[in-house]
Amino acid sequence: MDVDITNVHLDLGAGRRGTDMGPGAMHVAGLSAKLEGLGCRVNRVSSLSAVGEQEPDLGEPTARYLPAIARLCRALADEVEASCEAGRFPLVLGGDHAQAIGTIAGMSRYYKRRGERLGVVWVDAHTDMNTPQTSPSGNIHGMPLAVLLGHGPAELVAIAGDEPALRPEDVAIIGVRDVDPSEIPLVRQTGVGVYPMSELDARSFPVCVAELVERVSRHTAGVHLSFDLDGVDPREAPGVGTPVPGGLTLRESHFLCEALAATGRVVGMEMVELNPTLDLRNQTGKLAVWLIESALGKTILGRRPSA
Repeated sequence: MDVDITNVHLDLGAGRRGTDMGPGAMHVAGLSAKLEGLGCRVNRVSSLSAVGEQEPDLGEPTARYLPAIARLCRALADEVEASCEAGRFPLVLGGDHAQAIGTIAGMSRYYKRRGERLGVVWVDAHTDMNTPQTSPSGNIHGMPLAVLLGHGPAELVAIAGDEPALRPEDVAIIGVRDVDPSEIPLVRQTGVGVYPMSELDARSFPVCVAELVERVSRHTAGVHLSFDLDGVDPREAPGVGTPVPGGLTLRESHFLCEALAATGRVVGMEMVELNPTLDLRNQTGKLAVWLIESALGKTILGRRPSA
């Protein structure tokens, strides 16, 4: 597998600064060497930043730093689309979750031109389906999935082209345990697949993962894994800006990545919301790299789980 790595230095979409340093923490944890150990060839490593010589314009308080985030996501979409065109695997390191607007829009544009659809597994403690009208904070990292489904600021929705990047039936969110009441109506209206922690506990994690994999694979050409590290329990991933207790365990996180790898249909991945200023001896950075390895085929027990 040829891999293109894009470092996204973005923290404007979050409520706390620091996720712009997330890519560096993953590289310090040995990402490139470990990918090569899996037999991957790192073709290119590039970087994008939302911050130039001057502090970006805050913009409207209901969608903070929208102009800068839109510029970055347009550039990221172009870069990811080019990687897909070249037959390379886009691995995007973040950065806050607002970057997913660019990552997934670029991949979606590539597949739509081929008459195909993209499936997405969204690992997150939150559903990220606020809009400027519903967001309590105005932080765009709480809006990306809504944007990708066609709801939100026009300049962000338009990055995917004439149609929304994703269809709700091709999306599954897992690890959810903290949803703003104001975004619940849109979650229900769209009908995206949502697997809260309570359902994972009640129905068993492997059963839910198998169902999730079938959902995102049914009508799609491939699956993108958008992994927000706050989906993992803070005891395992302390270096995130919005920690919520009761998240995915270490083994559940690996099981999910391994189950997706076993399908052979993972066509892209991003790892987001790593904030090294909040981490403990790069514990979360090392976990992020370990999970990336699992999603790209490494197994702990020497065999992949049945999805």
